[in-house]
Amino acid sequence: MTATTYASPFPDAFVFGVAAAAPQIEGAACADGKGESIWDRFARQPGKVHDGDTPDVACDHYHRFDEDFALMASLGLRHYRLSIAWPRIYPQGDGEPNPAGLAFYRRLFASMKRHGITPWVTLFHWDLPQALEDRGGWTSRATVDAFARYADTVVQAFAGDVKHWITMNEIRCFTWLGYGTGTKAPGRREPAAVVNQTFHHALLAHGHGVRAVREFGGAGAVVGLTDNCDVCIPVTETPADIAAAKAWFLEKNAHVLGAIHAGRYPEDHLARAGADAPQVQPGDFDLISLPTDHLGLNVYTGTYVRAGRHGAAWEAVPLPAAYPRADSPWLHIAPQSVYWATRFCHELYGHRSLYITENGCGYDDEPVVAGEVPDLHRRDFLRSHLREAHRAIADGVPLHGYFLWSFIDNYEWEDGYQRRFGIVHCDYVTQVRTPKLSARYYTDVIRERRIL
Repeated sequence: MTATTYASPFPDAFVFGVAAAAPQIEGAACADGKGESIWDRFARQPGKVHDGDTPDVACDHYHRFDEDFALMASLGLRHYRLSIAWPRIYPQGDGEPNPAGLAFYRRLFASMKRHGITPWVTLFHWDLPQALEDRGGWTSRATVDAFARYADTVVQAFAGDVKHWITMNEIRCFTWLGYGTGTKAPGRREPAAVVNQTFHHALLAHGHGVRAVREFGGAGAVVGLTDNCDVCIPVTETPADIAAAKAWFLEKNAHVLGAIHAGRYPEDHLARAGADAPQVQPGDFDLISLPTDHLGLNVYTGTYVRAGRHGAAWEAVPLPAAYPRADSPWLHIAPQSVYWATRFCHELYGHRSLYITENGCGYDDEPVVAGEVPDLHRRDFLRSHLREAHRAIADGVPLHGYFLWSFIDNYEWEDGYQRRFGIVHCDYVTQVRTPKLSARYYTDVIRERRIL
């Protein structure tokens, strides 16, 4: 008698990968002409980041990328989502590009090619040059213009190395959490009208990223957005609860996915925003709604929704205190979120190519034991979420790939180095890398192309 497995494999073209981001792993914060980022500045403000941790060294990937790619290849990982550090290319945000920054990424892409790893490149993953923040940051339309030049430069420089492009990572995080709640860099707390304007400027920057790839990416280049849309799960898979979940999803995502899809801000969203609605200039949505090739979704958790009582369209069900979660207080374990996020984006917005560009879990205490980290909680998280991805594909959702967050433990923003998301353990003192049990499990899944 053999153990039960998912007999049906993932499609042959389905992409299995891992992800990381430049400001979280590269270190070398001042090397070779790199400019200061908002996270370099934010981390030095007392009380903003756990234990005063900074991204100055992180995983020292800047100096160790070749050994990291060798390790990646040894684990059977052939697709890697990474980001380019804007302050390495334009230390002041605009002006003249930094030749040393461009040269670094040429070396990095050459190493990836030697190791047989395909790059999936995110143009902006939160590390805004501090010089631009000093001039208003995402509250200023000048930042959009600077991003347009940066995107043009990067795509032209690396069109021969990169065919898979992502414009922005998680707009709502670097806008709302950076300028609304102030919990992420740059740590500002602005009124709703200002925050809504940052959303609009980020959408414009996304449009410029798409335009840059269309103009300079060359034959075969593809581009899309990565969004951490609000995700809900119907309490029961009945018509009433599914309809309620769809209504919730449309309302919560109107300002990003809804706006891009409609080519304008939906009327109900503008009504809710009232006087705080963003200022839109003629032609803005011609740029924002440029057609893309795929949509990336960063999915970590979800909200349970059911048909509303007393005539309400929907009702969110609060989680009980004992509901399971990772060590990140916001990361409640909800594997079905992968299924419903992808299904709703396909059904409601018509997306014909979807990728899970991040999915993972963070825990604080993960020591190396006998040469391995026995992270069975992460293995279980990975397996349960892959089951929901498999189910989505079986139900006709055009889900074409999955990128696990993250390849290696790294600088986890305001949580510093206490929270570990990697399938590879990083000793931040010695910089020794140790694959965890979850890495070996993922290797087996990729080799077999089915859930084990």
